Amino acid sequence: MSTFYAIGLMSGTSLDGLDICYSRFTRDNSNWTFEILKCETIAYSTNWEDDLKNAIHFSSERLLQLNSDYGFYLGEKTQEFIIKNSISNLDLISSHGHTVFHQPKNKFTLQIGDGRAIRIKTNKTVVYDFRSQDVLLGGNGAPLVPIGDELLFNEFDACLNLGGFSNISLKRDGKRIAFDICPVNIILNDLALKLGKKYDENGDLARSGIIDYELLNELNQLNFYQEKAPKSLGIEWINSQVLPLMKNQKSENLLATFTEHSAVQIAKILEEFEIKNVLITGGGAYNSYLIEKIKAKTKTEIQIPAREIIEYKEALIFAFMGVLRLQNLNNVLSSATGSLTDHSSGLIC
Repeated sequence: MSTFYAIGLMSGTSLDGLDICYSRFTRDNSNWTFEILKCETIAYSTNWEDDLKNAIHFSSERLLQLNSDYGFYLGEKTQEFIIKNSISNLDLISSHGHTVFHQPKNKFTLQIGDGRAIRIKTNKTVVYDFRSQDVLLGGNGAPLVPIGDELLFNEFDACLNLGGFSNISLKRDGKRIAFDICPVNIILNDLALKLGKKYDENGDLARSGIIDYELLNELNQLNFYQEKAPKSLGIEWINSQVLPLMKNQKSENLLATFTEHSAVQIAKILEEFEIKNVLITGGGAYNSYLIEKIKAKTKTEIQIPAREIIEYKEALIFAFMGVLRLQNLNNVLSSATGSLTDHSSGLIC
């Protein structure tokens, strides 16, 4: 039996903040178990939120500066977390970084936050840049969490994450497949912001709006939804395909329409793959209106876990991916990303 202690760092496209998750992983033969020991979300300052949101428009020089600055920021916050929680057992820090560009068809993806800067601030082994190798191998570079679903959460038929984008992983013909379904919080949070809210709490704003069925139909007809998995989404797709459809009308109505759209697309996948039970995590699990909408459209049993799993499952799994990387074990599944082969991904510093 082997035991590993790791910290996972995750920053999602919805810009909720930096998730830090300290966990213990135990391996007994081929069986893995985990325990979340400490976790915290650090909200971004207005400046950091603006920089991360607008980084896609930065010049090369400014983006390189941000990559370095954000790496030191991650290192500082991780070191503060280590001291605050008196963490002495720590084998590694595993950082997802923050996605700026994601264009797998063009063979590149970029998650900023230089792991070497994290190493300098913490003096710990750091694993980072998990997606680039998969993209170079012909994969989508996403989703990556299915390795954790396969080894840590395999009691569920499927695992569904409702973050900036919704993505799902499930078993088919003995293989774990996974793909992005549709945007969720990356749109909903932006619309809520226009109403002076950070997010649509419980979906109450959407509940007060009126669905625009013409817009709903246009959204549901987008080409991405006709493509076969594996497939993934990025901010570029939002900017080119979704935002031009979002006409000038009340934000409440747009929230109602997009919440319905997300529920339609998610329920369609649950029904298509005849999922018996699904574990739902990510910030969208708290959106009771969205969950109600999904439940109304599918026979699948919806499982909402404890808060630590809802909020920190992705950070937990990136910590786990770092553990696998240090053991030189495969941590990316080609059946999920579409790459040439399963592989052990991540730069070690």
